[in-house]
Amino acid sequence: MTRFTKITASIGPSCESIAVLRKMILAGVNVCRMNFSHDTGSTQGKKIDAIRKISAELNMPVGVLVDLQGPKHRIGNFKTEEKYPITPGQIFTFDSNPEPGNSERVQLPDADVMRSLKVGERILLNDGKIEMQVTEVLPNSIKTKVIRGREIWSRRGFNLPDTIIDTSVLTEKDRADLKYALTKNPDWVAVSFVQRPEDIATVRDFITAHTERPVKIMAKIERKSAVEQIDEIARAADGIMIARGDMAVELPYEQVPAISRHIIRECRRLNRPVIMATQMLGSMVESEFPTRAEISDVANAAYLRVDSTMTSEETTIGANPINVIETMAKILTYSDCDAMENPNDWACAEKVDDENDWSRSISSMAYLNKASAIIVFARDTESAINISCRRPDTKIIAVCDNEIVANQLCLVRGVFPVYTPDLFAQRDAFAVARDAGITKGTVVIVDGENVSLQNLD
Repeated sequence: MTRFTKITASIGPSCESIAVLRKMILAGVNVCRMNFSHDTGSTQGKKIDAIRKISAELNMPVGVLVDLQGPKHRIGNFKTEEKYPITPGQIFTFDSNPEPGNSERVQLPDADVMRSLKVGERILLNDGKIEMQVTEVLPNSIKTKVIRGREIWSRRGFNLPDTIIDTSVLTEKDRADLKYALTKNPDWVAVSFVQRPEDIATVRDFITAHTERPVKIMAKIERKSAVEQIDEIARAADGIMIARGDMAVELPYEQVPAISRHIIRECRRLNRPVIMATQMLGSMVESEFPTRAEISDVANAAYLRVDSTMTSEETTIGANPINVIETMAKILTYSDCDAMENPNDWACAEKVDDENDWSRSISSMAYLNKASAIIVFARDTESAINISCRRPDTKIIAVCDNEIVANQLCLVRGVFPVYTPDLFAQRDAFAVARDAGITKGTVVIVDGENVSLQNLD
């Protein structure tokens, strides 16, 4: 059985040693996510160096995804570390005063948030457990009414589902982190708390100014405003991450599955890889086995034909990150195989834009001829991604003469990148198929705009 759905693993204290990383990659990790919300600078750089070393030793492409913290907002400190009581219906004030807070007020350190809030808009704290609604906006303070919540304490993070914040998507920390990260040659950069397509342009301009490497941008969809502009943001970015954690705070949690399905469909239509993220195997931080609900969640992602599922704290701080990857790989492999045995004929039947007719015809050709593989000689990622987004049930072998192209394609569903400049130059489909263990049947060959069928028998 072949696994088409890729695995993106977050790398942290539990799995940053070379020995553990190697075992995780052998177990099924395709892309390593470096979370700059936590370790930054040289600490993350050493992890990237280790991944590149393992990739070279195994002769196996592995993608590196740098995930920026973004404008994560927190309230100020209280007089003590204790929890302070609040009552639904009471007035609670956020202000610019740096003095420690109490049960009636606390500092809101972000001037851009103070400027952006309007009467009637909500402030959700502590992952939505506390809800307040703005009742009055004053020059140096915001008065709110407590709707939900009984306790508040220092440095709680908050979400603003109704507010467009007048701020850059790149904080000063993000700029410093990204500038350093680009010296380590990442393949993807994930942008947190995207609000609008212009945010992607801001990041792309920064990347272009600091490197000639064609780094791709992943937009994390977690804010209500991003969901409302998903089409425009997907067109501006190179890929999408469905960040279900903050999304379920900003939007009614019962809507998250439907929103996720909509985003996946849009990404397929627009030729954008999509990652499903957050709490996929969360119980395995401590447990040896996933819950039945988690198994179904991972399997459902495969049935929805996402490009990749993602681990978070289950690999960064979990007791056994290797077991997590082995478990996820088993679930995805079985589910991918089941989806192929019970196809929806997506390759032939789904509605796509006219510009995707070429990739759709290639998928249909593979489907109708029961091809063993689609072999793409990939000078860049475009052809392989476009074909993958038609979701053929035929593996796509992408022969690359550029290492970053191979690494970036590690994220893409059903694409098996091979970084072999010699094979790329020779255009020898028989040799490519033989190296992939395919000795008979038919393959579809894609070389630029030229498409052909070749019988290996």
